[in-house]
Order: sequence, then C-alpha cells, then structure tokens
Amino acid sequence: MKMVHGGDIYTAREQLNKPIIDFSANINPLGIQQSVKDAICGCLEECENYPDPLNRKLRAAISAFEHVPAEYILCGNGSADLIFRVVYAIKPRKALLLAPTFAEYECALRNTDTQIVYHKLREENDFCLTEEILGELTPDLDILFICNPNNPTGRAADSMLMKKITEACATQGIRLVVDECFMDFITDWERFSIKSALSGYPNLLILKAFTKTFAIPGIRLGYALCADKGFLELISAAGQPWSVSVIAEHAGIAALSDPTHIVKTAETVSAERAYLSAELKKFNLSVYDSLTNYLMFSVDQPIDLKGKLFAKGILIRSCANYRGLDERYYRIAVKAHADNEILVQAMREILEGNA
Repeated sequence: MKMVHGGDIYTAREQLNKPIIDFSANINPLGIQQSVKDAICGCLEECENYPDPLNRKLRAAISAFEHVPAEYILCGNGSADLIFRVVYAIKPRKALLLAPTFAEYECALRNTDTQIVYHKLREENDFCLTEEILGELTPDLDILFICNPNNPTGRAADSMLMKKITEACATQGIRLVVDECFMDFITDWERFSIKSALSGYPNLLILKAFTKTFAIPGIRLGYALCADKGFLELISAAGQPWSVSVIAEHAGIAALSDPTHIVKTAETVSAERAYLSAELKKFNLSVYDSLTNYLMFSVDQPIDLKGKLFAKGILIRSCANYRGLDERYYRIAVKAHADNEILVQAMREILEGNA
C-alpha cells in the first residue's frame, strides 16, 4: 500500500537499522507540552466510560482559545475525519480545488463521485493564490476547499483576498471550506485568517487541528468552526459517534491551557525556517517563501534526494504526487535546530558530491 502522506516512520523502521529523523511530517518542533502528557496519564481511569458525545469541556476550551461561540464548534478525530464528514454530509456534485494542495480533499471527493475542477497555482506567482480564482466561482459549484496556508507550498492568501472569495462563494451559493490547520505557526496570523468573517457568512467553515500545532498527531483531534448550526449537525451525523476519545479530549484541553505556547512556537518556527531557507539557497535550490513550519523547494539536477537522505536515516516529503508538481519538488518540515543542522549537512554531502 503506497502512502500519500509523510510521517510513515513505521516503514522506515522496518527498512533501516538506524535512528530516524522525520522531516516528512510538519509537527511542532517544541514537541508535546508536559501538561498534555500529564493530562493523558491522569485521565486513564476515565477511559472506563464513553467519551462525552458533545465534547462540552473541550468545546468550551476551544471557544475561549478561538474567541468564537461554543455552538460554532464541532470536534472530530483529526481534521481529515472532518474533511470526509463534510463531503459525505453534502455529497457535492461539483467541487473546485487548488493545485497543488493537500490531497485529502480530493480523496474524500472521489468517494462521492464528485466532479472536480482545479485552479492551478502558477510557479511564476510563487504558487500564491490570486484574484484569478474569483472568475471561477460559478453557481454550478457546490464546494470549494482552500488550504490557507497552503500545503505543500507554505504560501498564504491574505484576509482581504479571502474575504472576497468568501463573499463570492456566498453570492453563488458555494460552500467554502478553509483549512487553517497551519495558521497558528504564523506570527501575524491575523493578516491571513478568515475567522473574523464566521458570524457573517454561514457558508464558511474553517478547519483546525491539534495535530501539527500541539505535536500530537497520534492522538487524532481536530475541529470545525461554522456559524451554520444546521450544517454542523449534518456533518456530525455523517460520521461515527464518539469520534473524540476521552484521552483526546483531555489532551486538547491541556494543550490550550498555556497561552504562551503558540507565541513561542511561532517565534521558534520563524527563526528556524529562516535558517533552513538560507542554507538551502546556498545549494542553488529554488526555495519558495513559506509562512509556516515547512518549506518547499525544487532541484534542477536529476537526483533521488529523498532516497539518498532516506539511506542516511532522514525522511523528507517528495511532492511528486501533488497535482501540479513533479519529482523535482520536495517539502521539509522546520524542526529543532540540531535536527535542521543534521539535514543541512546531509544535503551538503549529497548535493556537493561527497555521498
């Protein structure tokens, strides 16, 4: 079975007899907060009971964190769970996706035989979303997915453009799903988030997750924000009950308890991203400016960079299976400085012909 995402350390462990550093998954380099570890250990006895099906305490914590009403919030088993639920809830006839972008939207839409059309992001525009997309928002569309910041490019559309897109979608009767799972890694996220428009646009749904920001991908916890309570009920009914475990709920509440964590995370990522970008450019690679905790770059020479780094115990993400990209493009996570130095040295050995 061929994996479509990064983070498959299990296959790597089967094949390599050495330590592994995973740059293929974009996880917070600060790691899991101690408060989250304590909460997980402290709630084990509660696992004798079913989880709260309404996630009341977790939604209250998210409400305080996001500054939105608790009734706007629906929790799920990661953002991927919610993506599939959204699609199953409305079974769209026609959808618009960016290219390249996160693969999960297309995977979900294929399951409902939705006709998919694509808005190609141009390399000459540094893969930025522009107002060109406004001309493609027509009444025959049922849903539009936008990943902002986008995966794998790390580029983000500002809130002014996102507001125009939201307004156009409302006018044309299009459900707009904005994936902001990487928004918290941006130091000045207010310039890019569309969250402030939630109350005025019931057609807008925002996806967020604890996976990347709080470094708990193994827990599986995400949430949707939407002012359309009827739509949230449809999404909830489109999936299994109790999709958020007792452990996930306690972990999420604990993760949100430290208001300084997001600030420290964004500052750390900004500094380390600048270091990695500068070092990669020394190898004459095309490095695309990113606002979040990963970088996309391309190589001109025909070289299996992923394979050569894998032999050194380093996993990176090939972007060859992203629509609109090919084997020249790669994505790496921004990790702790010591790990970033190891990656740079390994790439130096490979690209300068010493390995």
